[in-house]
Amino acid sequence: MRIIFSSDDYGNLVPAIREAVQKAGHECLYIGPGPGEEKDWPDVTSEAAARVASGEFHEGIVMCWTGTGATIAANKVQGIRAALCADAETARGARIWNHANVLALSMRKTSEPLAAEILETWFATPFSEDDWNKRQIESIHRLDAR
Repeated sequence: MRIIFSSDDYGNLVPAIREAVQKAGHECLYIGPGPGEEKDWPDVTSEAAARVASGEFHEGIVMCWTGTGATIAANKVQGIRAALCADAETARGARIWNHANVLALSMRKTSEPLAAEILETWFATPFSEDDWNKRQIESIHRLDAR
């Protein structure tokens, strides 16, 4: 898969995310500042989300200090279902029940080992295709079309 990830601050998670994505066998592109620089989270997040929505990338990972702003900004892009995940079980549920295509992480609360655990679960968990879940996702698509 092709994965895009963004952050408003380079921090220690950027190299850890890149390593975990590549270790899982995926291509990845980082958009955001280099070490010692900053960029605005709405800008880098919306760019990453738009590139997922366009189909250029299969999935995205967005990060900011709390993860909340990145989640909000990503979900403003039509076709994006971003989920802020603080642990692997939440990531699993976001994939199964919400068909989340963008993972949001808090740079403040997510350690490198936790990020690796969340990403491993995220990549290993397929969307549920049972009738109940399909109905829920169809409802989200209708909301998206408003």
